[in-house]
Amino acid sequence: MEKRRIAILGSTGSIGTQTLDVIRRHRDRFEVSLLSANNSADALIAQALEFDPAHVVICNEAYYEKVASALQGRDIKVYAGVKSLCELMSGPSDVVVGAMVGFSGLRPTLAALEAGKVVALANKETLVAAGALVTQTMREHGAVILPVDSEHSAIFQCLLAAQGNEARKLILTASGGPFRSLPREEIARMDAAAALRHPNWDMGAKVTIDSATMMNKGFELIEAHWLFDMEAERIDVLVHPESVVHSMVEFADGAVMAQLGCPDMREPIAFAIAFPARLEIGNKTLDLAQVGALHFEKADTERFPCLSLAYAALERGGNACCALNAANEVAVDAFLHGRIGFYDIARIGAACLDGLDFVANPSLEDIFDTHAQVSAHAREML
Repeated sequence: MEKRRIAILGSTGSIGTQTLDVIRRHRDRFEVSLLSANNSADALIAQALEFDPAHVVICNEAYYEKVASALQGRDIKVYAGVKSLCELMSGPSDVVVGAMVGFSGLRPTLAALEAGKVVALANKETLVAAGALVTQTMREHGAVILPVDSEHSAIFQCLLAAQGNEARKLILTASGGPFRSLPREEIARMDAAAALRHPNWDMGAKVTIDSATMMNKGFELIEAHWLFDMEAERIDVLVHPESVVHSMVEFADGAVMAQLGCPDMREPIAFAIAFPARLEIGNKTLDLAQVGALHFEKADTERFPCLSLAYAALERGGNACCALNAANEVAVDAFLHGRIGFYDIARIGAACLDGLDFVANPSLEDIFDTHAQVSAHAREML
């Protein structure tokens, strides 16, 4: 494997820092070409000093002087703003890691695809909000999307092992989050601090709350539709509290293939940026005898209605998934700040879908208009 130049969009977040951990272990295989962050200037400066990228972008322009001053004297070019980040996507990098959180990752990801890059995609909102446009851009420019989410990486690995045999069904697994075994009335009383205590995974706040509501799994359902060209009715969700089986694929003969491993995001990250090589990442190896038993159960959409909202949005198509994502971003932020209750997240999402100005075949401008309008509507509902 030749040494690869890695650009990381959102390098100071959970996926970004774990990507750098993989690179730190394999400096003979990777070099960092670009790092970007939104507000975390201090963390971005520390990363730049360690990994010496050619380019650094601080998207919040208010921090430009701070970052530029700290990196003065180094052979690092410092830029500010999302527009600069998009322009740099045509620069020298072999893999672009899309690790920005939320809708903000859409423009830079599209810019990377327009430049024909290999995109290791962790920013699920990109495909949720604009899946048709993203996949069309990928095809038109000869770009490649490699999944970083553990579930989609698992499906990708199973399909690789299937040697061209077509999947009959995709089965996404979900941990169930911290409230898996609680009754609805008790879940309704839970605050953000409780929702952030995920039993298995170490993730950022937004993704962890989405995991607790199961909106994360709903978004992964939408992602799987676009990544693997699979209809919603052929994508199932199973709750699997051990988080050992990361997802499964069923084939025409009834055989089910699964990918297993300890819950550690560095494994799918490393597989995406080193593909097709597999690298040692210092993670705990799976001991099934110690695990003892694996459990599976149907997802309960009464206690976790966000999953049903995602199915409904995907079936409706058009700009519905974009609307659901916009409403969810506003609602999750409000929940994290103690402004609404747990089930208000689903209520706001449902109301925004019901009141949506539907567009069947949205352009990129329609996607941004939908995001802005639905976000404003959701904020009014608060």
